[in-house]
Amino acid sequence: MTDQPLNGADAPRGCPVAHGGADLARLYGPEAATDPQGIYERLRKEHGSVAPVLLEGDVPAWLVLGYRDNRRVLDNPRQFSRDARIWRDWREGRVDETSPLIPMVGWRPDCVSQDGEPHRRLRGAVTDGLLAASSRGVRRHATYFANKQIDAFAEAGRADLVADYAQHLPMLVLTRILGLPAGDALRLVESCAQVFKGGEGALEHNGRIMQILAELADRKRAEPGSDFATALLEHPAGLDHDEVVSHLRLVLMAAHTTTSNLLARVLQLVLTDAARLSGLVSGQLNISSVVEQVMWDTPPLAVLPGRFAASDLELGGHHIQEGELLVLGLAAGNVDPEVRPESAVAVQGNQSHLAFSAGPHECPGQNIGQSIIEVGVDVLLHRLPGLRLAVPSEELSSTASTWESRLDNLPVEFSI
Repeated sequence: MTDQPLNGADAPRGCPVAHGGADLARLYGPEAATDPQGIYERLRKEHGSVAPVLLEGDVPAWLVLGYRDNRRVLDNPRQFSRDARIWRDWREGRVDETSPLIPMVGWRPDCVSQDGEPHRRLRGAVTDGLLAASSRGVRRHATYFANKQIDAFAEAGRADLVADYAQHLPMLVLTRILGLPAGDALRLVESCAQVFKGGEGALEHNGRIMQILAELADRKRAEPGSDFATALLEHPAGLDHDEVVSHLRLVLMAAHTTTSNLLARVLQLVLTDAARLSGLVSGQLNISSVVEQVMWDTPPLAVLPGRFAASDLELGGHHIQEGELLVLGLAAGNVDPEVRPESAVAVQGNQSHLAFSAGPHECPGQNIGQSIIEVGVDVLLHRLPGLRLAVPSEELSSTASTWESRLDNLPVEFSI
């Protein structure tokens, strides 16, 4: 197999490359890193609710921009399969197994790569394990690690709430939930970030994650505990070793990345809106309403990988052929003018955002993430009196990859 860019002559009939070849918008590279929303809106104007794009390595895909089209794809696994083994460009040798897309799009023996009964069997084990984990003190773990992180910078009077707090708090809680030593958190934060970023290091870092989690599975098989890893190993669904490790990876990466990004964005919104900040400090405002707003405006995953057309079909006025890859524009769908004509209007009480996907594959661990964020914000505001931004809000910046837009930093000052 090769990972060479496709050109029009090589492109199968009807595939995205046939709609413009090298002129297609790339969801990676310098422009995508700094202005992903600009790309989404340009594509919406040019192509409508579905647009042909290129992913890393100039691999063709369809980006779903419309809210209703996103819901159609997410709600219909028979038409839009999650099984990457039917991905035509991979099957026919146009995507190499060493492509940085593989950790994000390729098939694995986990529930998000399956449909139908295999999906139900594996998702049942994950849901049961997460339910047991959430009953064993997620908020207590979050409180402990939030205070521990704050202790490290509390006497300085200043901090970067991305690097010093939001990047690490979710992973520290997850190590406790999964059954990992807290000392693994730093390595796992770095490796998760590199996998989502893509590029040359993505496969190596994915391998590091898998090695740490395979060792965890072996330890818990020998010495069971009250943790998610043990719950998977002992579940009646009878998961084999590869299935256990793949689901540990799935929960680790999805829960950490979404919660870390969401926590940083919630803190950004709170610290750039004096009314929200005072409302939270006084107890007049519930943090869940702030989280809800952020999930609409800056969802933690901007683009969700991988659905594959199970047959030839039409979507958004485009002919999609069997085996073609679709990626779901969650951020673009949330601001689709057909369902949200005034994006500045508050969305309080409206939980129909796409931030946690939808349909059979909707995120099963969102309540755990919500608990971590609620505790993380509450502890921070009550530990650090006078918490405020240390720079003008317009100086805050973000860097995007194909899949996420991450706040670069959030410098703050507070009273000692």
